[in-house]
Amino acid sequence: MAQQTGIIPLVGTLNGINFYYLNGKPIARRAGGGFNGKAIKTKASMQRVRENANEFGHCSAVNKAFRSALVPFYKGYTFTHFHSRLMGLFTRLKALDTTHKRGERCVASGIEQEQGLQLLQQFNYTPACLVRQVLPFEFGVSNTDLALSIADFDIEKVGFVEGATHIALMFGVLDFDFNSLVYEMHMATTLVLDRFYAGATVTLEPNTLPSGLGTTLCVLGVRFYQEVDGALYVLNAKDSVGIAVLKCL
Repeated sequence: MAQQTGIIPLVGTLNGINFYYLNGKPIARRAGGGFNGKAIKTKASMQRVRENANEFGHCSAVNKAFRSALVPFYKGYTFTHFHSRLMGLFTRLKALDTTHKRGERCVASGIEQEQGLQLLQQFNYTPACLVRQVLPFEFGVSNTDLALSIADFDIEKVGFVEGATHIALMFGVLDFDFNSLVYEMHMATTLVLDRFYAGATVTLEPNTLPSGLGTTLCVLGVRFYQEVDGALYVLNAKDSVGIAVLKCL
């Protein structure tokens, strides 16, 4: 690989040489080389590549299903790096798997380890809108009906984003099988509060309860709205959509 020199940098292939840009610099290198599909599938030296590819594909499938399960909390909004950040989470969970050999490690077995549920619960799903900072209160989730209660609630302490007149609190219990990727989301009725809400306690109870498909995740989401002429309009700035996992069972 060599850096191009000359007045006009080239892009493309000419006489067996590839010309392209790398990190903003014009580069030239001989065409060809690298790995082909047959070599990756058959050569013994490509075993590690095959193992990594299998595990990456598995984590991608978990990622897709998990993001789909969380759609009720961000419907209509597009995260810039949600997929890649969750890939990091599921890759770490997969790496906790001590049951299967390399190439066959899976997220479900990683979650069964001591650190697995902690990773799911402590992960910052929406760094630009941290739910525990927006709502700086103690969260209590009942072990029986899985209802969320927020005691000593004070609307003055809620971290409203610029332009917001209302905040919506969304609570759901996600029953997620990390093996089959089958899931059910049990949502509570969304609670929308304005800046003048005077209540000191907030309770959100899911309308249905999980049947035990797999791992249970109690998820709290926030979204902000602006009232204009009596109608509420959702704000879609990056700091206006927050998701947090409060408890894992």
